[in-house]
Amino acid sequence: MVDLSVSGGNLVLHVRGADKLWALKSSLEIPLAHIAEIRADPAVAHGWWHGLRMPGTNIPGVLTAGTFYQHGKRVFWDVHNPDNTVVIELKDERYNELIIEVADPQAAVDLVKTALPRQWE
Repeated sequence: MVDLSVSGGNLVLHVRGADKLWALKSSLEIPLAHIAEIRADPAVAHGWWHGLRMPGTNIPGVLTAGTFYQHGKRVFWDVHNPDNTVVIELKDERYNELIIEVADPQAAVDLVKTALPRQWE
């Protein structure tokens, strides 16, 4: 699971607990200006194919965490429970997408959209 916060014009993602080991990352910091879209989207994580692990962990039905290449995109995953999935599409970043599990998907989406009022009106 990932905790989100907004600080100094950046979206800060903190990978929690043992997921740091599985995802091979403890945090990510993305400038808010590089966020193209954010949405709660459990359907994305319900499938079994999440791309090629480079590096990462994939235990179907249990955990997807780390860097994956899928449909020509570099994607960061950290999902145990697909029902709490948020997808963040990025521009001008190392990753094309972040697919993460958060405690409250709608609150996470609202937090980011509130930080970017010009983009979401």
